[in-house]
Amino acid sequence: KVERLFGIQVAIMQELQLRWWWKRSSGVKSKKTRHDLGREKFVKKIWEWKNEKGDRIYEQMKKLGGSMDWERACFTMDPKLCRAVTEAFVRLHEEKIIYRSNRLVNWSCTLKSAISDIEVEKKELTGKTLLSIPGYKDKVEFGVLVHFAYQVTDTKERIVVATTRIETMLGDSAVAVHPKDSRYSHLIGKRVNHPFCDRLLPIIADEFVDMEFGTGAVKITPTHDHNDYEVGKKHKLSFITIFDDQGNIINGGKFNGMKRFDARKAVLKELEILGLLQDINDNPMIVPICSRSKDVVEPMIKPQWYIKCDQMALDAIEIVKTGEMKIIPEQHKKTWYHWMEGIRDWCISRQLWWGHRIPAYLVKFTDDNFKPKIENDDDLWVSGRNEEEAKRKAVEKFQVDISKIILEQDPDVLDTWFSSALFPFSVFGWPEETPELKEFYPGNLLETGHDILFFWVARMVFFGRKLMGKIPFKEVYLHAMVRDAHGRKMSKSLGNVIDPMDVINGITLEELNHQLKQSNLDSRELKYAIEGQKRDYPQGIPECGTDALRFALCAYTSQGRDINLDILRVQGYRFFCNKLWNATKFALMYLGDFKYDGNNELTGNESNIDMWMLSRVSYAAKICDEGLAEYDFNGATTACYNLWLYDLCDVYLEYLKPVFHNGSPEQIISAKRVLFKTLDVGLRLLSPFMPFITEELYQRLPRVKLDYPSICVSPYPTTLECLWRNEELEKDVDYAQKIVKEIRSERAEYQIPNKIKTKAYIVCDVVMRTKLEPYKQFIETLAYSSVVSEAPQSGYTVISINDQLKVHLLISDIVDTNQEAKKQKKKEEQLKAIIEKLESAMAADDYCSKVPAEVQKQNAEKLTSSKAELEQLQHNFEVLTLKELTIK
Repeated sequence: KVERLFGIQVAIMQELQLRWWWKRSSGVKSKKTRHDLGREKFVKKIWEWKNEKGDRIYEQMKKLGGSMDWERACFTMDPKLCRAVTEAFVRLHEEKIIYRSNRLVNWSCTLKSAISDIEVEKKELTGKTLLSIPGYKDKVEFGVLVHFAYQVTDTKERIVVATTRIETMLGDSAVAVHPKDSRYSHLIGKRVNHPFCDRLLPIIADEFVDMEFGTGAVKITPTHDHNDYEVGKKHKLSFITIFDDQGNIINGGKFNGMKRFDARKAVLKELEILGLLQDINDNPMIVPICSRSKDVVEPMIKPQWYIKCDQMALDAIEIVKTGEMKIIPEQHKKTWYHWMEGIRDWCISRQLWWGHRIPAYLVKFTDDNFKPKIENDDDLWVSGRNEEEAKRKAVEKFQVDISKIILEQDPDVLDTWFSSALFPFSVFGWPEETPELKEFYPGNLLETGHDILFFWVARMVFFGRKLMGKIPFKEVYLHAMVRDAHGRKMSKSLGNVIDPMDVINGITLEELNHQLKQSNLDSRELKYAIEGQKRDYPQGIPECGTDALRFALCAYTSQGRDINLDILRVQGYRFFCNKLWNATKFALMYLGDFKYDGNNELTGNESNIDMWMLSRVSYAAKICDEGLAEYDFNGATTACYNLWLYDLCDVYLEYLKPVFHNGSPEQIISAKRVLFKTLDVGLRLLSPFMPFITEELYQRLPRVKLDYPSICVSPYPTTLECLWRNEELEKDVDYAQKIVKEIRSERAEYQIPNKIKTKAYIVCDVVMRTKLEPYKQFIETLAYSSVVSEAPQSGYTVISINDQLKVHLLISDIVDTNQEAKKQKKKEEQLKAIIEKLESAMAADDYCSKVPAEVQKQNAEKLTSSKAELEQLQHNFEVLTLKELTIK
């Protein structure tokens, strides 16, 4: 068990908390950041938060029924794990798998940090769209293409270019055209004037330009666009940075100091004044959004640390293709291959203060005259497990005296996924060869969410293969993501976040609102979120308990990639828990002084229904065993649910009532043994899904000797333990249940209470009558009827089970026949009206040509069923009016 706090998420949360605290202290909204507090104090604040919240995380996991070895609990920043992180970095740096490079990165201006490609969400826009951006009061316009002109030097010509990010024109260093574009061939080699900055931009030719897009001329901003970066390197253009780390304009003339999207408006206005603005059109586009801060990502050139991933990705593809590692469900293999085939080197440095500080040191020299022979800035860096080791490396590398070396450790921290990728072996003491590491690495199964398949799973495979020589697990089970009942991603700003503890314990709407008010939402988001809570949880969230929540989440797994969590369904499983409790309590009353002696042999006196119950137990054990083996949790939960609710509660316990009251001693002891076995196996089947209630009930089962102290360490039922399956017997009981169902349905139609028994005469041939004889008591008990041998001559209703069997149910001495006759007469009139309407419509000349075939089929089926229902109704009407009928 590892407690992992995401570096970026914790930093964002803590900074927002600080701003909230500053605002509460001064009464004024503060723009202060962690930099105003300082690194040491900021990190101290996070440790205080961790110590406060860490135990709460453990308590929640225990409340959820997590079965962990709590004595092995460790934290990402524990010394043991920190040492593993340092060791991994140093080893990979020594092998030149980790390297430093000054290149274009994804930059979050809110975080003031680089983020990896996988942390960038792509928001698709169909055209002009206003988006809320952190740090801006008003929404910012995206999804438009701005056309503007550059004046060609020493001519009257202009060349028109287009961009979706007009503010970046401040960093333009060239205009590119296609070498075969005749419109611009005479301009290649000439220059254009930048309207706001004192520089000339060359017009260059490059085949990457699409002649058909826009005007066929493209502005080139090498420092703030991925494509332009490559063009800039190829043509040795100027690299002009126009944003500082906060996203404010630099090197932009009169726009210096403006926030980037404020500058967007200002640049447009100035271009219009100069007569250079040509047009603005709607333009479908993709806006890169930081998944952590929700800010728009800016491509910026920054020196960062990277991991070479090409060879590791090829290995990762191979281990899945060969089956060395299995991904479940298989649909996610496509995602795996997609990421691996398009892999880029992983940017692992973050400009944050919380996390594992990078164990790399910049080497400086006290002797200004010493000029080391280096090819790039990366050569001035060394890594070390400590500063002393780094100094020794620097001495060896530059061949200078140690006294002439000054080391400065990189202030940045590692991407949180770096340390996470190590934990399959770091938690067991790596790099030490501990007994635990030898015993537990590699593991067999990883269970995690499909949304971090690349974030985490891939990186664990990379590091496991590279540092341990073995992949960390054989199977990866990817669970679905929990969304709200409407299929929306859970978000505080929507007010639809469901805290598991609130589902377990229950919470009022007022308490939900209060939680929101204690969060970091701004007033606008808070208002919208409260409205969302009122809409979705008008009565709050009912107390459902852990077992119901666990069962619901497992039952939901059939939905695939996403779980639309409906609290009402969870509440339904809470009612199932009540049913479970009451059924066991009722069964224990039946068992009386019976104590199970451990003997699994049958007595030989079991009835057909006893054996049917065992057969259903056997079937449930088979489905659950196979379901857990194949990760079909929906199938397993459904089997448990059906066994308890429909087989045990609705059928077997009802059947047993007369057995325990009037049965022979032999029948009673057989029934008790079957009932105990059903409870025992049924609880063990449910235990992984509902650990709390099953443990409580398991301890109450009467035994001579308790073989296992807890249900969680008892063996899970398998087909080999439950060799009672009899499918032919189940078919016979299903048929008997069908008779019961139809009789009960007919009784309900006449509103006959259960305490009043009806007489039922079964009309069938001798073979069928003989087959049903063993189920006579079963039918009588569950249908609240007595099966009679003498057919009633009148006052009965006919129940048609199928062509071979009908039931005559005597009701004239129970119901008010005159009142029922009136009701049936009214229904007869309704049916006649339906039939007349259908026949009229179907007799129309253009019916076959105008009415769709599917509707014709539906009408024909409805007409047939209505006529059959009318015929049966008329027959019943004759019976109710005491007309003499001869039964054949």
